[in-house]
Amino acid sequence: MAARSVTLGIDLGTTSVKAALVEAARGDPSGFVVLASCARPARAETAAQSAAAGPQGQEQDVRRIIQALHECLAALPRQQLCKVCGIGVSGQMHGVMFWKTGQGCEWTEAGAAPVFEPRAVSHLVTWQDGRCGREFLASLPRPESHLSVATGFGCATIFWLLKNSPEFLKSYDAAGTIHDYVVAMLCGLTRPLMSDQNAASWGYFNTRSQSWNLETLRDAGFPVHLLPDVTDPGNVAGRTSQAWFEIPKGTQVGVALGDLQASVYSCMAQRTDAVLNISTSVQLVASMPSGFQPVQTPDPAAPVAYFPYFDRTYLAVAASLNGGNVLAMFVHMLVQWMADLGLEVEESTVYSRMIQAAAQQKDTCLTITPTVLGERHLPDQLASVTRISSSDLSLGHVTRALCRGIVQNLHSMLPFQQLQEWGVERVIGSGSALSRNEVLKQEVQRAFPFPVSYGQDVDAAVGAALVMLQRNLNQQEY
Repeated sequence: MAARSVTLGIDLGTTSVKAALVEAARGDPSGFVVLASCARPARAETAAQSAAAGPQGQEQDVRRIIQALHECLAALPRQQLCKVCGIGVSGQMHGVMFWKTGQGCEWTEAGAAPVFEPRAVSHLVTWQDGRCGREFLASLPRPESHLSVATGFGCATIFWLLKNSPEFLKSYDAAGTIHDYVVAMLCGLTRPLMSDQNAASWGYFNTRSQSWNLETLRDAGFPVHLLPDVTDPGNVAGRTSQAWFEIPKGTQVGVALGDLQASVYSCMAQRTDAVLNISTSVQLVASMPSGFQPVQTPDPAAPVAYFPYFDRTYLAVAASLNGGNVLAMFVHMLVQWMADLGLEVEESTVYSRMIQAAAQQKDTCLTITPTVLGERHLPDQLASVTRISSSDLSLGHVTRALCRGIVQNLHSMLPFQQLQEWGVERVIGSGSALSRNEVLKQEVQRAFPFPVSYGQDVDAAVGAALVMLQRNLNQQEY
């Protein structure tokens, strides 16, 4: 064990894949050192496999995601990979993909490195998928859970496919999130295994009984054989069935975690911390006291949901669909406008220039409600711009107002006074959209009545690694 003391953390996000190598700090059992980290863009968006999904369908090519994962591992130090004693995996919650048992991948040699290539797999239908409209969701059975079901949730997507593309489902006999798939392929699992964190994100899962709503689902004709087995987060799903890059065969792999919970695990040092993650979407998270149990009646109109964390505790989560993706839409709009005017400019150039302009514009009266994608509790809400005056039309004004609007929208979902009542004393900021946007940081500090500090962009990957690191340390102590 002394020779293999490093844990690898992987995060399969919506727009990027990240990996981090973590080791316990010498002389400090609660500390850790990030030895190396890497991030690669996924660039996985693709057309929906079912034509009936229409423009609301949001899917990703699993092969591109795995390619980005392998690019990350190839960039990590080989001398550290061979010391890896545990692998933690997290990823984008709610989404669902399908594969054929025993045919989900093929192990090959990429140069000198053994890797797995997806084979009999579907696309990943992501959390951003909008094919399940209000009427369709209203037709579904009521969950026996404290969590509502929304479009983009795994079970809602399967219900939609059952109604609109039943032949598609007959092609597969296993399902999971993208990170459940990776764990299953690494370990050669004959049946997918899922943590309660990801099960809850699919819907129709009761966190008190730790079980799927099997009777309700069977009565509705749901293909329950596709539901993975469920275990506690932090448990080992299996061991690597093959050498993977320089990581030895037989290395422990943890059951896949939600990226939200993994991010929080890496950031939240005290229960009095709240975590604000702004990446593609936005989450504001506070830890609920031990013994807290959410009311077992789902409320689709509630802006705050309670997601399982570790050791049967819960996180209070205000999860906005509108975050870094809205800034990306704004950049894309500007680039498109300029293209229509006969000018070509890179999106990266536009992004940096607009942040510079907003940084020089310290305040604005312009008000932007940035809910382009609606919200799960307000699916029909659209974005708006108000208080427009001739003096507030510069790029700096608009960008400043957009960043402020993202933060204010979150405030409307979970008032910061509520955080104070829960005993929050500090906010930890994390996520790629926040880490590289100084204006967004300024608006966060302006809005929150607490000190704000910042984590790393690879927080979910680090968190996944830390869960496995802590498990290994506990085993050594035992």
